[in-house]
Amino acid sequence: MNISVPEFSLVVLVGASGSGKSTFARTHFKPTEIISSDFCRGLVSDDENDQAATKDAFEVLHYIAAKRLAAYKLTVIDATNVQPESRKPLIALAKEYHALPVAIVIDTPESICQERNLTRPDRDFGPHVIRNQSRQLRQSLRHLEREGFRQTYFLKSPEEVAEATLVRATMWTNRKSEHGPFDIIGDIHGCFDELTLLLAKLGYQIERQPDGDAASAFRVSHPDGRKVIFLGDLVDRGPNIPDVLRLVMSMTATGTALCVCGNHEAKLLKKLQGRQVQVTHGLAETLAQLEPEPDAFKAAVKKFIDGLVSHYVLDDGKLVVAHAGMKENFQGRASGKVRTFALYGETTGETDAYGLPVRYNWAAEYRGAATVVYGHTPVPEPEWLNRTVNVDTGCVFGGKLTALRYPEKELISEPAAKVYCESAKPFQPATDVSTLTAQQVYDDVLDIDDVIGKRFISTALRSNITIREENAIAALEIMSRFAADPKWLIYLPPTMSPCEVSTDAGFLEHPAEAFAYYRNQGIAEIVCEEKHMGSRAVVVLCRSEAVAKRRFGITTNESGICYTRTGRRFFEDAALESELLARLRTAMDAANVWEDFKTDWICLDCELLPWSAKAQGLLREQYAPVGRAAAVGFDAATAQLKLAASNGKDVAALLGKVAARREQNQKYIDAYRRYCWPVNSIDDLKLAPFHILATEGEVHTGKTHLWQMETIHRICTADAGSQPSLLFATA
Repeated sequence: MNISVPEFSLVVLVGASGSGKSTFARTHFKPTEIISSDFCRGLVSDDENDQAATKDAFEVLHYIAAKRLAAYKLTVIDATNVQPESRKPLIALAKEYHALPVAIVIDTPESICQERNLTRPDRDFGPHVIRNQSRQLRQSLRHLEREGFRQTYFLKSPEEVAEATLVRATMWTNRKSEHGPFDIIGDIHGCFDELTLLLAKLGYQIERQPDGDAASAFRVSHPDGRKVIFLGDLVDRGPNIPDVLRLVMSMTATGTALCVCGNHEAKLLKKLQGRQVQVTHGLAETLAQLEPEPDAFKAAVKKFIDGLVSHYVLDDGKLVVAHAGMKENFQGRASGKVRTFALYGETTGETDAYGLPVRYNWAAEYRGAATVVYGHTPVPEPEWLNRTVNVDTGCVFGGKLTALRYPEKELISEPAAKVYCESAKPFQPATDVSTLTAQQVYDDVLDIDDVIGKRFISTALRSNITIREENAIAALEIMSRFAADPKWLIYLPPTMSPCEVSTDAGFLEHPAEAFAYYRNQGIAEIVCEEKHMGSRAVVVLCRSEAVAKRRFGITTNESGICYTRTGRRFFEDAALESELLARLRTAMDAANVWEDFKTDWICLDCELLPWSAKAQGLLREQYAPVGRAAAVGFDAATAQLKLAASNGKDVAALLGKVAARREQNQKYIDAYRRYCWPVNSIDDLKLAPFHILATEGEVHTGKTHLWQMETIHRICTADAGSQPSLLFATA
């Protein structure tokens, strides 16, 4: 017998003791996939045959099975499972984690089971046990499907068990091996003209085949081998539903498209199957347009819709497509609940003022790693929210038909030629609606689960970074009390990475060793920049307050910010910060930065001088006390040594050493004093940008240092007309 087991399923082995279940499991499944009741009994009691430990053993078995199913792992239960009450919690587990329950019944004759157990000294129970198990098995065999098993297989002899083969069937939703590129198109609703125009924009060539049947009415190709993914709701409401179906069916038949089921297709299928449905929400238009079509076409439509799956998982799990969306814990799984969510989303059970169901915003709580593209509920513009995007832009209601190009994440639209159907609920934005995006709105609410607990961060340059829960809690406390608005904090710089300590006596660091290190790393060219002894400052500058609101979601009438390395505002004086940003914006205008970079905002990494502007406490409590104490000490030591010399003592060498150290201390004092002066106004500040980090649509960290220095010099030169100037370039 050929047994086909879904790649994600809960396989329940059913059979009396001695029937060969464990041998079958070891033959066809990995050791880690098998959970044995005997093994679990041994875990909790050190004795696999201790029947007194059975209750605890099955609690452990169910717990392990739940963890495996939650992790999307095929799981095999090796226990007798001959009683309905022992199978019931396993069916419940499969249902909870949306796994397909499969029963493999090994109905070995009772006499063989008895004979096998006689050869096993650990099975010293009487023959009545196997007799009762065999009787219970026969009584429940015909009820397995009614209990909830989606697939059942029966092996009735040792020969059938030995000859059985097992294959793992790929889930219908599993298209992980397909990597695109894809063009994902939202709800069409019979708008055939807009669909063909959009496909043309996307680069597809469409040829109508006059003699083709439903699956070959059109020939569609793309020179770059791209593939379309239709998100359902092909039918209802619109003007040309049959041709939309012909085009989509032709494309899916030839492999140039995939299509998931929408709620309107599901309803049409019920009608075509002769079931009772309400002819509402555009179904009347579909039925009227299908009426003159040949029976063969209607039969093909029925078969096509019946074969549509709820959702697809593509590109190694990085992309998920579904009509109404797909929560993380539903992705790739199969159950009625998963399909219902894919078709309709999730509702509260209430209706709004327009008589439509009130829906939960599942995307606001989505934290999955996969990008989810969906439709179903028309929106005026597609908006990204937590790696999800709704591309149903209401074409049939007079909006537009939208496609998301993947992996480029570029949105392409075709405006509707007209309003084909009046929407029950207006979806176009009112004139007074906030310009904040959905992501910006929900960014105001912190999900505590996103930041607490032990976490791991994978990096490209070094091993994983562990963030322990106690550190995360402390950081959250500090950030919540002192940090600037997190929407501004697009970059928090690391601290400086020093050179290795010099091997030469008397030096902490030495340039020759630094150059040798770079040479050994294969770096042929280095750029030496002047080090400004200031305070690290990150500046995010927008062209206007409107840009700050649109791009960063800032609603406090700000057009930029200057913040420290730890995410705190650099200036306590808001007027001083505003004046600094205005001066910097003037320089950007004069240097044509906005036009050259095609941006309306910029992020700069800078040094802000004087050092004392931010490090006054550091200077007063650490640097200055050290310098002053050393100076006082050296002066006193010098005075005493001179007195000793006048008394005829030979202290010349020691006096010279103290004098040298006194000179070094004075250089130390002069070094930090160079970067300290009073700040009474903007004229007392100096800003030295050394890195253009990002502008709209581009990160500049990959640009060369020479490019950075030359570009920043141009900006600083534009500020040179101000007296005194605020900006100066790094030499």
